[in-house]
Amino acid sequence: MHEWLLMAYKVPPEPSSRRVTIWRRLKGLGAIYIQNGVCILPKNEDHQRQFKIIENEIINLGGEALLLETAGLDRKQEENIIQRFNEERNAEYREFLGKCRDYIAEIDKETADMHFTYAELQENDEDLKKLRNWLERIKKLDYYGAPLLAEAEKQLTICAQVLEEFAHKVYDAEEPMDLKVKTDQKT
Repeated sequence: MHEWLLMAYKVPPEPSSRRVTIWRRLKGLGAIYIQNGVCILPKNEDHQRQFKIIENEIINLGGEALLLETAGLDRKQEENIIQRFNEERNAEYREFLGKCRDYIAEIDKETADMHFTYAELQENDEDLKKLRNWLERIKKLDYYGAPLLAEAEKQLTICAQVLEEFAHKVYDAEEPMDLKVKTDQKT
């Protein structure tokens, strides 16, 4: 049986930036909303602590918050909640997969244009690090193993392979001419 923490809250309507801040904090934890102002997270000590901190922020803003421990009444209810968590993570994985496609297309374009420079390699390397960090952030919130996780990990591996191939082309293109001559003379 799965247990969750439920937060029901109300924040004063103005200024709206306060509501947005609370919403972002809760979404940043991976909370799903079951209706406006009511969200849940899997029950654990960290989530409980984070909910208490956010509850305090809401009260300091002049709002109200109620924290509860809860469980689904039956297996079907639990499956519905887990499905909602997985749908939210899958949406993030889909966005990530789109960025992976863009990354590969960018390297393909640079390869076709023969832009084999260390500056281009460094830029692509930094972009790959951003993709890795992004995937780690999504995985941290993937409490129930959303189906697109495996595809996201596979695409990140492909991005790394494409970068490695591009790097070898840069090394070949940027190798000093006198080294090329010496290497050619040895063979």
